[in-house]
Amino acid sequence: MTRDQQASSTVLDVFPRFLNIPGLVDQDFTMMFGEEISEKMLARWPTFFKPRILADCKNIHSNVHVDDLLSAQQNSNESGWDSDLSSILLLVHLLPPTSKGHKKSAKISSYQAVSHVVRYLKIGASVETFLSSLEPGQPFLLCVGEQKNNIQQFYVIVDHKAIPCKGQTSMAAFDELFKAHFIFSVNYYESLTSFYTFIQTTVFNIDIGSAKESQRTQSKASAH
Repeated sequence: MTRDQQASSTVLDVFPRFLNIPGLVDQDFTMMFGEEISEKMLARWPTFFKPRILADCKNIHSNVHVDDLLSAQQNSNESGWDSDLSSILLLVHLLPPTSKGHKKSAKISSYQAVSHVVRYLKIGASVETFLSSLEPGQPFLLCVGEQKNNIQQFYVIVDHKAIPCKGQTSMAAFDELFKAHFIFSVNYYESLTSFYTFIQTTVFNIDIGSAKESQRTQSKASAH
């Protein structure tokens, strides 16, 4: 179904358990690639990749958005994302969006690209109303909480539907967001190709040559 452009938009209708049983995305990914690969992000990012990302950020042009993400590492940014998610979003700035590809799409800024990775919703706001306002697009992480560094619930948004994350940390939730691209055979958001390809090949060690063949691009038709 996921490889059929017309059928792919109905996957969550046929398999609604994804919407009320957290952990199925991670379970299916582990069945596809094995436990060793499935555990790489959570095992290696905090100790191996995160410190290197922070070190590399010293060499990029600083701006208010980068500074805000870096300040989370010293717990000095009370209104920003937590330390782990901030380090992931810093990678977007290290691997900035491109406009390469067959589509003549306008290049967006790294700050704009971040909103295609994660978005925030104040606790008490209607998730259903938020979903109904969305334009068609690729999967992203929705964080619902009192503030950005105090999140009560994480969701992976796919085809205007909210899949609850099993993980209760931002790192575990992003891990599920990445894996959802493979479970539902969804292409990466075009401007984030470099970012997600780094996660795929360098963090998870999944060969891009074979992985690309099984991914799809969500069409506008899937939103209707």
